[in-house]
Amino acid sequence: MSIRLDIKTRAPFPSKYSLPLLKKPDSQVEAMASIFLFIYMKYTILTFCQPSSSKVFRVLDSDTASRGKSKQRNMCGIALVVSGIQIDLSNLIPELVSPLPQPPQEELCCLDDIKAALHRRGPNSLGSKKIFIYPEQLSSAGLDECIATVMKDDDEREGNRKGCSVSSDYVNRMDHKSSEVANRVCSKPFGELYFVGATLQLRGINPIAQPLVDASGNILVYNGEIFGGIFVGSDRNDTEILMQLLGQCCLCLSNEHSGNQGSCEGGRDSVPQLLSRIKGPWAVIYWQSCSKTLWFGRDAFGRRSLLVHWPTQEDSRLLLSSVSPLSSLCESSDNEDVKGVKKLNFWEELSCGIYSMSNVDSRMDGYPVGKVRKHSWTDSSLEQLIQWERTHVEPMGEELYASCKEDTSKQHHLHSADSICTRSDLVALDATFSMPSQKVLIALRQAVERRTVLDTIYQNISFHCGHEGYAPIAVLFSGGLDSMILAALLDQCLNPKYEIDLLNVSFDGQCAPDRISARAGLRELHKIAPARRWKHVEIDADLSRLTSETKHVMSLITPAKTYMDLNIGVALWLAAGGDGWLYEESEGYKPVKYKSKARILLIGSGADEQCAGYGRHKTKYRHGSWRALHEEMQLDMQRIWKRNLGRDDRCIADNGKEARFPFLDEGVIRTLLDIPLWEIADLDQPSGIGDKKILREVAQLLGLSGAAVLPKRAIQFGSRIARESNRKNFGSNRAANQASAGSVEIYGS
Repeated sequence: MSIRLDIKTRAPFPSKYSLPLLKKPDSQVEAMASIFLFIYMKYTILTFCQPSSSKVFRVLDSDTASRGKSKQRNMCGIALVVSGIQIDLSNLIPELVSPLPQPPQEELCCLDDIKAALHRRGPNSLGSKKIFIYPEQLSSAGLDECIATVMKDDDEREGNRKGCSVSSDYVNRMDHKSSEVANRVCSKPFGELYFVGATLQLRGINPIAQPLVDASGNILVYNGEIFGGIFVGSDRNDTEILMQLLGQCCLCLSNEHSGNQGSCEGGRDSVPQLLSRIKGPWAVIYWQSCSKTLWFGRDAFGRRSLLVHWPTQEDSRLLLSSVSPLSSLCESSDNEDVKGVKKLNFWEELSCGIYSMSNVDSRMDGYPVGKVRKHSWTDSSLEQLIQWERTHVEPMGEELYASCKEDTSKQHHLHSADSICTRSDLVALDATFSMPSQKVLIALRQAVERRTVLDTIYQNISFHCGHEGYAPIAVLFSGGLDSMILAALLDQCLNPKYEIDLLNVSFDGQCAPDRISARAGLRELHKIAPARRWKHVEIDADLSRLTSETKHVMSLITPAKTYMDLNIGVALWLAAGGDGWLYEESEGYKPVKYKSKARILLIGSGADEQCAGYGRHKTKYRHGSWRALHEEMQLDMQRIWKRNLGRDDRCIADNGKEARFPFLDEGVIRTLLDIPLWEIADLDQPSGIGDKKILREVAQLLGLSGAAVLPKRAIQFGSRIARESNRKNFGSNRAANQASAGSVEIYGS
């Protein structure tokens, strides 16, 4: 008799895919099963196999740190290391010759470095699993099933690539013929897939540790949130739900479906179809056991980071990681400054999309070969958002005249004393008959609500922390237009018993523009929401004293490499840390040390790109009118994943917080695209009036009249880090401007 283990219940039951572990009389089955279960639970080592498969593979589970803790305060991160497989990238990069799998000439990034980078995010659960893929010929040699092996720790499994990490237990359980096959296995090259997952659990009751493995041998590491497209109950974990649905997917690639609905017989989705339905930020790595296919990718806007190292002659491995470890940067021994760091161009941002590596077979040299493909999104509405095409771009004369006339009426309405939209007003408002600004307000509020609803997990956190003095959600806060709108909407969505942290960073003390506007914004928030306890966390920094911190942030912003990226990254990293001072009336306005414990951070990314908030937008408009403006905004949205979001996500996640971007909610993007461009912005008007006009009207509806007229100011300028960086690295602001400091690379290319 043979048994397998159900991953959820740890219960033995017969299966045709079971492991031939027990070859004793039936009277001894229960005793032997108990012994095996004890060993399994002690070492958490799993082995799976599929007799019908043409490839033999084995899954090994490494130690998982601190499983089962009641509080989950870690940021999620994922990684994968693929070695011993020749990666065929001809579908992605036709001119590239795939290197043979060889040990790296110089290992610029090792597995331990990646684990250490993920561990910085504060996980209480950091786990890993390993798959070995053997050459196809082995199945015909008689080894059509794998036997569970028990090994005490990862070190015993970390042999060299040509060695075979098969324990003595494995060989002793085989008959003579199987032992011969085992010896042949050890002499063959094989591929290895090593999955790493760290978990920030914001949903569900039971602790979840990644990687997840189901009863079929599928493996999932997931970094993301499901805000729509797939139903997830408030007491369920979205990673668990996704794992269940992925396990039900067919084995086809999306373009292999037939029929009008593009689904397999039985109505099953393909993996690309399922992932295309998810609304929200995500990055995923998934091993589909039955098809021997590796799936990986990130959402269509790149709101979650996923870096890739494609195989090179120097390092033939395929690596995926949420973050770049510090080892990817090589420090010069004779210079401790930032300029002493040399970029090695090891990582790049993975382009948004869904990828697979399949058709693993063997060539004459004996190495497995994996072919990488990129798949199309299967959701037509998502494709429309990606293309970012607006129906109404250039107004006719009468439309512009009507818009100007409506603006006069709207300004009277927006400035009236009774015009503030409360929570109940928004619920009752019929969007089909509302002004454009009201439609945007409704969409934004729904986006904030989706990202801040307190699921069941918060009940446990609140129990330990206590409601009083607890702020589960923070806002990256400059007091500017975008952050003020987010703060006001968060107040409407969050239970009044919770506090809200407003995180503000300055490199010029109380004189930084963002510090001044933040204090003014705090007073305005007190007026519209006096019952809420707002905690304005003032984070002061001195760039000259941040040498080691700056080098660390350089690894986080990688592959970005300009001074502008570094300045933004340092400001975000410090702000997300939430370690600052409170000045409260109850303390006589004396500074009180405070560190934010919020695990969710709302950030206004995407507002400027969609609402013409940058100076270059006005330049394009003046030189080319409405069509040129639209094309520049379209370009900004289609490259935001590469220029902004991956960098920002990594810098915030390094502090154990999850960045959430309400302005990049699918519903908000759709709403803004449905509104004529001349209602979004009027760049004939001065700064602070015509740029982001639609959001200024939203702010007026929320009663934020002061914030509604503030000009755009980027974090690197509002916090004054750009000025300090210019003085440090170029000698003066003037010299930096002459050198176009923002686009200067920190290290040579």
